[in-house]
Amino acid sequence: MKNVTTILVSLLLFFLTQNVVAQSSDYQKKIETLKKQKEKITQQEKKALKLEVEEINKRVERGSISSSEAETLKAEAAKKRALNIDNRLAIIDNRIALLERNDGDVLSDTSGDSNVEDQIRIGIDVNGKPFEEIFFSTKNWKRELKYDRRTYSDFVMAIGLNNALIDGQSLDDSPYKIGGSRFFELGVQWRTRVFKNSNFMRLNYGFSFQFNGLKPNDNQFFVENGGQTELQEFDLQLRKSKLRMDNLVFPVHFEFGPSKFKETEKTIRYSIYKQFRFGIGAYGGFNIGTRQKLKYDFNGERVKDKFKRDYNTSDLIYGLSAYTGVGGTLLYIKYDLNPIFKDAAIKQRNISLGLRFDL
Repeated sequence: MKNVTTILVSLLLFFLTQNVVAQSSDYQKKIETLKKQKEKITQQEKKALKLEVEEINKRVERGSISSSEAETLKAEAAKKRALNIDNRLAIIDNRIALLERNDGDVLSDTSGDSNVEDQIRIGIDVNGKPFEEIFFSTKNWKRELKYDRRTYSDFVMAIGLNNALIDGQSLDDSPYKIGGSRFFELGVQWRTRVFKNSNFMRLNYGFSFQFNGLKPNDNQFFVENGGQTELQEFDLQLRKSKLRMDNLVFPVHFEFGPSKFKETEKTIRYSIYKQFRFGIGAYGGFNIGTRQKLKYDFNGERVKDKFKRDYNTSDLIYGLSAYTGVGGTLLYIKYDLNPIFKDAAIKQRNISLGLRFDL
């Protein structure tokens, strides 16, 4: 019995000794970590001061502040960063003193927060930073705020009436339905301010898909005849006859109009929201498809035919366009300089009028 008691006492003393050694080693590691943090604090604040000074110098170059104002701002920034270093180092020194005075046996805060150095993290580090902090932190998703943003992008949508101007004829004599022939356009544009200190003129450029439709009058449809595309009367009563030309074009416009100017310490912006706008320009591109759709009744059944052919339509598309309005809602007109049909005896050119929306 005596031997058993001796063994138990020895084991107890061994575990107590190991625990004391482990605690001593643990709090010494905490102190080393805190000392390393002191070095990083000074580096962080100096780097932050350098960035602030660079931003102040940029404001001087832009002419938003004077040199004397810049010197005052730099002195204030240096004073702030020096105080930050003193305060943050004092916090670290107090935590080190607390650990040393109590041999690491410090009462923890039970409010729910814990010190970073008391936590255990299992994960992957990339260049000394946690993987999740680099790739999943929302801070890394934020783009740097640009002081002067000169280029913006918009989605463009337009819809309206479509028809053709025919050599030697007025629009009133058009063989196409005025209200039934329509166009649709969808694209993307970029808007860039031309001058450095004025937003009165902008350059707009981008790409658009245009869908121009023509609906013939008098029960007619399009037929290719000996290299010519012409209208002929259909044998049955048509419920619908439509030719659609799909184009990919690249518009360029010079846009004019006033804008609202707003300046802050970090940004300057020119806003055209609810402002009058006028644009004039040109476009060029390619025909990417032509098709005709016919609907009619045959033997008591409804028939729908679709023919995808070129119908001798022009491969190259180019023309003039203009728009005017307030904000993002604009009156829009475009006119193709190329003929609709190649080698036609009488030239026809597409013209469209409608509303355009910059979204």
